[in-house]
Amino acid sequence: MLQSFLVQLVEIATPINMLVMVSATALGIIFGALPGLTATLAVALLSTLTFGFSTELAMVALIGAYVGAIYGPSHSSILLGIPGSAAGAATAIDGHILAKQGKSGIAIATATLASVIGTIIGLIAMVLLSPLLVELALNFTSVEFFLLALFGVLICGSLTAPDMPVKGWIAGIFGLMLAGIGIETIQGYQRFTFGNPNLAGGIDVVPVILGGFALPQVFRVLRDREMKQTIVTNIGSLMPDWLAIWRNKFGVMRSGAIGVGVGVIPGVGEDIAAWASYDAARKLDPKPESYGTGNVRGVIAAETANNACIGGAIIPVLTLGVPGSPPAAMLLGALNLHGVRPGPMLAFEFPNFIPQMAAMLAWASLTILVLGLLMVRISVQVLRIPTAILMPVVAFLAVLGSYSLGLNMFNIYMMFFFGVVVYLLEEIGYPIAPAVIGLLLGNMADVSLRRALLASGGSVEPFVTRPLAILFLALIIISLSFQSTFVRNLFSRTFRRRAKV
Repeated sequence: MLQSFLVQLVEIATPINMLVMVSATALGIIFGALPGLTATLAVALLSTLTFGFSTELAMVALIGAYVGAIYGPSHSSILLGIPGSAAGAATAIDGHILAKQGKSGIAIATATLASVIGTIIGLIAMVLLSPLLVELALNFTSVEFFLLALFGVLICGSLTAPDMPVKGWIAGIFGLMLAGIGIETIQGYQRFTFGNPNLAGGIDVVPVILGGFALPQVFRVLRDREMKQTIVTNIGSLMPDWLAIWRNKFGVMRSGAIGVGVGVIPGVGEDIAAWASYDAARKLDPKPESYGTGNVRGVIAAETANNACIGGAIIPVLTLGVPGSPPAAMLLGALNLHGVRPGPMLAFEFPNFIPQMAAMLAWASLTILVLGLLMVRISVQVLRIPTAILMPVVAFLAVLGSYSLGLNMFNIYMMFFFGVVVYLLEEIGYPIAPAVIGLLLGNMADVSLRRALLASGGSVEPFVTRPLAILFLALIIISLSFQSTFVRNLFSRTFRRRAKV
């Protein structure tokens, strides 16, 4: 795998690939920097625009946009104090205070270097862990694939709605129900189409994601457009704090490991990785009270983790066909559009695809290192764009992206429908990520469950006798148990009692 990665690192570096990489990364940085836009939206919009590209060129564009959009919120978080994403909110805590102290250039340069290091940690994990997961996945049967899909939806619902996990589970079940619309693949029956031929092929994921992520952001940003913040325009020297990074080298490695670990968990994503890393850095620091007052280590922890999460989130996409984050879910949809079938057989059908994706991440990390610093002063101007101009442009791109998928007006209707529904659900606390994961994994869960039952004559014995199935059942039970207030309180009391001893 390592040798293939080095070969792909050279072969990817063609002039057209590098031009597309730079352009897509710059677009991703802008999307990430603008409050209200997200990495998922950037990858979703670009997926529709790259439909006519070759698979390699399309993946170069999508990886560049993905990495750029995860890094981009650091600009708005530091200069504006308004994060472009939930992950950027962790950076804003100390980053914006550093900017107010006249250290915005140092903060942005340090965040850029930390993002590069995090991306490299993620691609190293991809190169090392992907072959192991492929070997494991080759032992999967329909039983394991069903339980994996179920676990992905449940754990995503639990972690994206920690205050009331049942809302996350309901959102995930909603996504699974959407996946059941259309002609089912085993016996060819139409389900929930209500006689509408447009629904016979099922619900396309692109309109759902564009509607679910673009339109609610447009509604919210326009609703709150009166909220203004002062942009820090005095950038100063764009030199990273090398000493802080060197002294915090073990913390950087810890943040990278947290990012990769969170990324591998289905459907969780970069937001939770950044906050988990920031929280760990603060708790383990000798001076935790310094966080929130302009501590550059807080910026390093958040930016390293959210970019390391990219590689971690792509690992299950390629090896299991399960997205590790909402942007990775859109990447999975793009792979399907280009005829690439992720899963255990990917390494046999496309032997160089995984090292090729790792090589793209390597070039994307180098690109954000250069563009991230060159575009700082451009970001200051971009952040001044009035929302009254920006949001209609985003809505237009969402409409264009939905229509370009098959040139079908029905996709536009579906996008607006889901946009309104998701906006109303999020206003009452239901997250969108589990619904997207449920939609993507629904077909796998449905087909795998029925195949497993057909093979066993309707018996559930394989679900409780196969070792991997037992492992997944244990993970599901544990994840559900820890959402119980009684279990959490019992665990907390036990931990405090041991700490006193």
